[in-house]
Amino acid sequence: MTWRRKALSSFLSLAALLASFSTHAQSAETEVDVELVLAVDASRSMEPFEQKIQRDGYIAAFRRKEVIDAIRDGVHGRVAITYVEWAGSTVQRTIVPWTLIDGADAAERLADALDQPIPSTQSRTSISGAIDFSSGLFDNNGFKGMRKVIDISGDGANNNGRPVAEARDQAVAKGITVNGLPLMTRGDFYSDWAVKDLDIYYSSCVIGGPGAFMIPVNSWDQFPEAVRRKLVLELAGNRPVMQRADWMPSESPPVILVQDKLVYDCLSGERIWQRRMQDWESR
Repeated sequence: MTWRRKALSSFLSLAALLASFSTHAQSAETEVDVELVLAVDASRSMEPFEQKIQRDGYIAAFRRKEVIDAIRDGVHGRVAITYVEWAGSTVQRTIVPWTLIDGADAAERLADALDQPIPSTQSRTSISGAIDFSSGLFDNNGFKGMRKVIDISGDGANNNGRPVAEARDQAVAKGITVNGLPLMTRGDFYSDWAVKDLDIYYSSCVIGGPGAFMIPVNSWDQFPEAVRRKLVLELAGNRPVMQRADWMPSESPPVILVQDKLVYDCLSGERIWQRRMQDWESR
């Protein structure tokens, strides 16, 4: 055998080996109904008690029968979830890494993992940074979901990092759905920093993709129920989100779909921040 044939034989053997590795790596991915990133606001505007309400809301939700049933009723009967807290464009921390949830025991372990001391909050609000960071978490995570979803909860508009609509559109182009949980709970202290109608802002600028929706929270006592209902809709296998939420009690916050979104200034958060900075500098 000439050296050329030997080289060709070695190359073909290496190619076959790499192909077998690739096939094995792909088959090693666990199939799930949904890969879900829970991206939770930890910016400076979130008071410690509000941070605790958020954590406790998710902890309680993963112990609810309705949430477990939504997971078990899927095609595969299992989902993958990671929990992230975010603030400025470079401030994101993974609290719970990707975890397979296939029943009550696994959900209880996730709840226990969330039940830990809460880190201090950070300044600024970068929803775009949260979306960009969360989008990258789907790469090589060991799971293959029928759907990929980022759920963004926050109490303010984007004021740091690139424009939020750009980040949203890029995530949607990758086949990712972005849902929202706008927290319209800010006190008078932050009123000068807030955009009006945060729910409309989220509907127009944050959520997007197939079946995208949001549930606005107007007071903290609504939060646990909003989280439970949101998770049921997100984790319910491959079933589409219903067009209207007529089944919900009248006192519950509405489910607002991406189809309902109105035109809104998606740079309003940045404009408010710039105006406030100019006011401070002029003093």
